Formats: sequence, structure tokens, C-alpha cells
Amino acid sequence: MAANERDDSAPSGARGVVESAATAACARPAPTHPHPGTHGLVLHGARVVLPTGVVDKGQVVVDGTKIAANATESAHRIDVSGHWLLPGFVDIHNHGGGGASFSSGTAEQVLTGVHTHRVHGTTTLVVSTVTDDMDVLARQAGLLSELAEQGEIAGVHFEGPFISPCRKGAHSEALLRHPDPAEVRKLLDAARGQARMVTLATELPGGIESVRLLAELGVIAAVGHTDASYEQTVEAIDAGATVATHLFNAMPQIGHRAPGPIAALLEDERVTVELINDGTHLHPASLQLAFHHAGPDRVAFITDAMDAAGSGDGRYLLGPLEVEVTDGVARLVEGGSIAGSTLTLDRALRRAVTVDRLPVEHAVAALSANPARLLGLYDRIGSLEPGKDADLLVLDADFTLKGVMRKGEWVVVPELP
Repeated sequence: MAANERDDSAPSGARGVVESAATAACARPAPTHPHPGTHGLVLHGARVVLPTGVVDKGQVVVDGTKIAANATESAHRIDVSGHWLLPGFVDIHNHGGGGASFSSGTAEQVLTGVHTHRVHGTTTLVVSTVTDDMDVLARQAGLLSELAEQGEIAGVHFEGPFISPCRKGAHSEALLRHPDPAEVRKLLDAARGQARMVTLATELPGGIESVRLLAELGVIAAVGHTDASYEQTVEAIDAGATVATHLFNAMPQIGHRAPGPIAALLEDERVTVELINDGTHLHPASLQLAFHHAGPDRVAFITDAMDAAGSGDGRYLLGPLEVEVTDGVARLVEGGSIAGSTLTLDRALRRAVTVDRLPVEHAVAALSANPARLLGLYDRIGSLEPGKDADLLVLDADFTLKGVMRKGEWVVVPELP
């Protein structure tokens, strides 16, 4: 559907508008005290991104914590003409933000990091750990599981310690170990049902068995920080691996006689590929290659953010390793390897549509619907459809974030003309 076509088959509670030259005033943070519920709220006149495409001059109706199909006559109406309405972002790979680490922080510190990303549009967040001692990881998993049970986060992703020393990136080599299924099970048990994903170098001893264990337990097995061959990666996918951890990064590059894991991960329709679209981790041509071969339904934009996201340049710790952030790029002090990112998903979206020239609906799918499906949460989040959580974003015509709503409450209140 063309961007300026009206889709009269779309639900009446979710119609969008053509972008105008008007721009909104700067957004302001939500009040310290919870904002009153938005029962009977209609946001109208914006350009709305729906699963069916971009719709002009439409509306989204919020009733309590949910998106509704129709508004009551007494509903409060807000004109958001000249803006975009998008579903909230879903980040499945994120190590921290606002100066807080998800791998080692207290509950309060973790919530600081979660809020940092929430005000940048990430309404659903899976928190990621980095390689550490198994007992340390298990203790942190217990803390994080409580936050997941409270609904603050969507679960836990273990990146390490079951990764290749050849492709360790910003992980401590001294703490790496083979993916013994018993050790993998230890971390899953510590997370008390809140583990969502484990990144593995599946070519290591125990790798394939661990993938099968994860698949049996309903936990995503992700291929990453791997030195696997093409054939070994195919074996892992056949065993149940369904995600490529930050495709292209921390894995062998494509060779004409040794295509390696990238070719296997791109070609298989069962695999979702993560991409870090910050302008540092990937050349634009690599991003286009991934979208071309995987298609827009199999790409998930992630941040792979570390503590410095939303916090500025300086020295930080990523697990036990020291990181220097300069001009927003994080690198290990020792060795200089890229150490995660300082990305937020609103920046990833803006880059995708203004620099990479992706269709808006493809970029939004990579930020919302695709990761939501991967987590098994698409019945609740990931699109602006009646019955789903009222997780939505207001952006101006230039794709600058102006407002964030989560479950019907404003996290960032948009100031509109």
C-alpha cells in the first residue's frame, strides 16, 4: 500500500495520517507521580503505522491500558496532525543504560537503566547479562527474575559465558566455558522461568545438546560469538536455534569457499537476525544485505546497549572489563574491541528511515512486531491493534520522538500545538 493511500479496511480505532511539515514542541518527562489513566483517549490526525501499512489521517483509541476499536462520545481527543504514531519498541538484547548495568546492578539500578530506554521508546525490554562467574550470573538472574515477575522487564537473555574464545568480543576470556547442558540448565533454573534467550557458540562441546535443551524448554537458542562453519551452523538451526546474535558481529565473515555462519543464518526462514543499526557496528550495505536476504519479517533491531547509553562518554565497566566511551562509541580499554553500544532504539529507527532509506513499515516491524513475535508476545504488544496493550509512540515529521505511552500511561508526555 502506498504511503498516501487511505486503508478503509483498517480497524476504526487505528487509522493514520499523511505526514505534514508541522513539527511538535519538545516532549517533557512524565510527572514524578503516576499520570492518571488515559481512559477514553483518542489520538487522531497522525500518520499511523499498522501491520497492513502506513495509513493517513487516522486515529488510535486508548481505553484504560488497552487499545480499543471504537471511542465513546465522551472520550478526550488529542490532535496529533503532522506526527507519526508507532507501536512501542521491543528490545531483545540490551545490557544497560543511564549508567546502570543489568549484569551487576541492584534492582534500583536496573530499573534506572530500564527507564533510560523507556523514555527513548522501548516499552518492552529483555535485559542481557555478560560473561561472569556462574554463581554471579545465577544470583543476578534471581534478581532480574523478580523484576520480570513484576512486569518491569520481559525476561532475561544470557550472552555468555558459553561462547567462543576466538570471537569473545567484550567478554572476559578467563570466564568463558563450554555450553554443558547441565550448566545451561543452572542459569535457566536461577531465572525461575524468566529466561528468554541464551547466546551460544554452538560448535563448542555440548553446544548442539544445549540448543536442543533450550528448544525443549521454550527458551530461544541464539547463535553468536561463534567461530562455527556453515555446516555447523546449519546443524545448530536444525537442532532448534532461531536467532542470530548481532549478525555479522563476533562471527566469521562470508567467504566464497567458506560461507560461514552468516550465510546459513540469512538463508534459513526459521531464523530471526539481530542487527545493531548505530552506524558503527554495520556498514549500510550490510544492513541492506540482511534485509534483502532475510526479508523484513526476519530482522530485529537491537541496541546491545551498555551502561553508557543515555549517559555520555567516559569510563565504564562491562562485566569485569573496563570500557572507554568516546564520541558515543564503546571500546575495551585493553585491546580496543567494540564493547556493545550506546544506542537507543529511537535513534535506530531514525537512522533506518533517514539514512538507510528503509520503508517506515519495515523499520517499525524490525523494532516492534518481529521481536514481539519472537518472544511469543505478539498477541499483546508489537502493533497498534485493538485489544493489545496501549504501548505507543508519538514522533514528529522528522522521526524525532515526542511522546511515549506504556500500558495506557504517559512515560513521556508529548507537548503538541
